[in-house]
Amino acid sequence: MPSLNANGIRIAFDTAGDPKAAPLLLISGLGLQLGAWPDDFVDGLVDLGFYVIRFDNRDCGLSTKFEQAGTPSLGLAWLKRLLRLPLKPPYRLEDMADDALGVLSALGIARAHVVGISMGGMIAQLVAAKYPARVLSLTSMMSSSGRRGLPGPSPALRRALLQHPRSAADVDAAIEHAVRTFQMLASPSYPTPDKVLRRRVARAMRRNYCPGGVARQLLAVAASGDRTPQLQSITAPTLVVHGAADPLVPLACGVDTAQAVPGARLEVIEGMGHDLPGQLLERLLALIDAHAHGKMAPDSTPRLFVKQ
Repeated sequence: MPSLNANGIRIAFDTAGDPKAAPLLLISGLGLQLGAWPDDFVDGLVDLGFYVIRFDNRDCGLSTKFEQAGTPSLGLAWLKRLLRLPLKPPYRLEDMADDALGVLSALGIARAHVVGISMGGMIAQLVAAKYPARVLSLTSMMSSSGRRGLPGPSPALRRALLQHPRSAADVDAAIEHAVRTFQMLASPSYPTPDKVLRRRVARAMRRNYCPGGVARQLLAVAASGDRTPQLQSITAPTLVVHGAADPLVPLACGVDTAQAVPGARLEVIEGMGHDLPGQLLERLLALIDAHAHGKMAPDSTPRLFVKQ
C-alpha cells in the first residue's frame, strides 16, 4: 500500500483510473478505512471517467496513529458537550480537512471533485469551505452540519458506538461487535447479506484495528461543533445525499446541510440507512456523475428515489 507525507503525518492511499482524468477524492467516515468504499463503486467511478483517490484518515487504517494522546472517555466527552463545556481533542475535523487537501497536493492535483460519507462528509464540507479554489464539486453523503438541536442516533445505537471489546488484542470479538453495529446501521430496504458484511468487516479489522483512533476521531467530531457558518460560505456546486431511513444521522441532518449550503441540491433515497448497499451503487454513481458534470440544476427540493 503506497503512502505519502501530508500535513505533517503519513497517509496511506490508493488510486484508480487514468491520472489524466478528472480527479475525484473519496473521504471515509468514522473509523472506516479506504476499503470501506466498495470496489464496485470505485470501478464505476473509473468507468465514468474519474481518477479516483482513496485514503486512510489519520488514526485509521495504515495512516499515522495518535496513540500518544491516549484513548478519550467518550462518555465524559458526551456529557461535556451536553453541558457546553470545552473539549480538548488531539485534533479537530479542520485538521482532517487539511490532511485531505494535503493528499491532493502531494499527488500534484490542483482541483478535484470531493465526495465524503458521514464524518467524511463533514471533512469534505470543510475542504470546500476552507479551500474553494481546490474543489470542483462537493458531494456530502449521510452527513450533518453539526448544528445543535438536530436529532441524533437512538440510545441503543449510541451505546453500541461508545462500546468496544475490553481487549484491543481480541480481534475476533471486535469483528463480532462491528458486525452487530453495521447491522444496526444497514439500509432496511437494501439489506447486505450477513456473510458479505462479515467478510468485509473481517478484512478491514485484520488490515488494521485501532479502537483508540475511532474514539479520538469521534472526539474530533464532537469538538468541532456547528459548521453552519462554514457551510454558508461554500461556493462549489454541492449535492447532499441522504437516506430517509438513516438511524445514525437522521434525515433532518441532511435537510439542514442542504439548506445551509447556497444552491445545494438534496437527494433523499427512501429505504436507505447509513451504509452503501450494493443495490444502490448504480443510483449513487448516476447522481455523482450528473452532479460532477453539471447536469443537475441547483435545487434544494428533495428528489425521492423510491424502491421499485
